[in-house]
Amino acid sequence: MALDRWIALILLGICLAYGYTAWFTMDAGLAPFMRRAPIWPSTFPKVLSVLAIVACLIILLGLEKSEPKEADIDYRRLGEYHLGQAVLLLVLMVVYALCLRPLGFLFSTVGFLMIGSAILGERKWVIMALVSIIATGVVWYLVQEVLGIYMRPLPGFIGG
Repeated sequence: MALDRWIALILLGICLAYGYTAWFTMDAGLAPFMRRAPIWPSTFPKVLSVLAIVACLIILLGLEKSEPKEADIDYRRLGEYHLGQAVLLLVLMVVYALCLRPLGFLFSTVGFLMIGSAILGERKWVIMALVSIIATGVVWYLVQEVLGIYMRPLPGFIGG
């Protein structure tokens, strides 16, 4: 079985578990007044799980294949790919998740975007800083003010 099908099979298992959670367990603790709302907190996860399961099944069943072509990744030459960058980005994602509470959303996200783009090879530090700060500010504003979801913007010792 090709690599894309193995990945689709693994993702299908994850999406099935996610879908089960979204469909059967997320709504159990809803307050009575929220049960009458047209859109519940589980609406987006439900849609996302169904779409992801359909996409995984399309890949598994081979419906997206048009004609056979040579593999995109040559497994005998894995050393020539940038695996170090991929591993560093995965580690950076874990560190970012662990730093969200102690450092706050703004510092953590700006740091994540700056370090992530540096890992990927970007060296224009001024542009990286501007893009990171603007993107972080826009996302924080949308989540905090538009959606009304509180995210600690600053570390606790500063007043976040």
